[in-house]
Amino acid sequence: MASGNRTGGFTKALAVTAIAAGGLALATAAGAAYAISRVARTVITPVRRRPQNQSVRAVDTARGTITLASTPDSRMPGRFGVFFDGDSGHAKVGGLLAMDESTVTRELERIEYGDLRPGRARISGYYYLQPEEPGFPVRSVEIPAELGQAPAWVFPADASRADEGRWVIQVHGWGATRQEGLRAVRTFHDAGYTCLLASYRNDGDAPDSADRRYGLGGTEWHDIDAAIRYAIAEGAKSIVLMGWSMGGAVVLQTVTRSENLGRVAGIILESPVVDWVDTLEYQAHLLRLPEPISRGAIRLIESTWSGPITGQDAPIDLASMDFVARAADLTLPTLILHSDDDGFVPSTSSRALAEARSDIVTFVPFTVALHTKLWNYDETKWSTSITEWLDGTIHAPGE
Repeated sequence: MASGNRTGGFTKALAVTAIAAGGLALATAAGAAYAISRVARTVITPVRRRPQNQSVRAVDTARGTITLASTPDSRMPGRFGVFFDGDSGHAKVGGLLAMDESTVTRELERIEYGDLRPGRARISGYYYLQPEEPGFPVRSVEIPAELGQAPAWVFPADASRADEGRWVIQVHGWGATRQEGLRAVRTFHDAGYTCLLASYRNDGDAPDSADRRYGLGGTEWHDIDAAIRYAIAEGAKSIVLMGWSMGGAVVLQTVTRSENLGRVAGIILESPVVDWVDTLEYQAHLLRLPEPISRGAIRLIESTWSGPITGQDAPIDLASMDFVARAADLTLPTLILHSDDDGFVPSTSSRALAEARSDIVTFVPFTVALHTKLWNYDETKWSTSITEWLDGTIHAPGE
């Protein structure tokens, strides 16, 4: 899922369906069928426009402050991005200055572009938007993938450490883009890694598939497999795959289906989808969707006959994406970072996987950090957890 609002485009569309399902839609079999198909299509259809569900109440550029409506996202400590004016503007927002029952005043660090004034907005984990912002050399490349050339950003390791051949491939989430991984560049660069921020089919950067639908990891892994081949051709000797949210599901599919894993040393999962059914049922429960609607949507996504309804070219085997059940299939050292108040992808499956495979999985819990905003909330803890895991697991003598 995207690292934008806690209630992103995915959840908002499901919420609309929940309202319909709770009313007239369930009055008839046809209404129920519509609700089921709407939920199913929402899950697998890439979002292009995100809801502006935050409110900017006041802006004081002289004092460097912004006042927002009080929400879980706006109250969260740390720093993040605010998109405003229909995403035509972006600002960097920092620490908390004041709060009352209805508003939160924070430091306004910088207006990147646009005319920031009171109005609708959305809070995002995207603190950086441009690849130059982290402050390291970067080049734009194209990776030969199954459907065509997939754009990527490559941040080379320092020349003094390039011979070590350490690479990390960042895999973004549902409704997100490779910008999601920009905040991680410094952490890996400091550890001596070349960072590759990949794109994959239907994300708005890479080529679309014929059906223009997500495979929830079941098709996107082919593009990450191509990124692995690219990294090896460029001299990678040790590769870490890192997936954010749905990107975690993509990574898990990659490490259980790719034939190019010889140099993949480990994986990092941030707020990951470890079990799609668990995640979809959690979302349905939050939105009070009737169980027949949520279960029907899951069956529709998995069905061989549902293409004319959902638009997907092939069914998605959600059972094969339950990596708690498939824990024995995993062999690589794994670091999982997840907030227990995620509110979007439950941490229960991450914890269950860590318990089932305590021999290879390290779990670092967060609270308050919501979904894919762990870096935004506590950059020090986030970066230290990754660095210590890399040093103690991936770079340990004999590894």
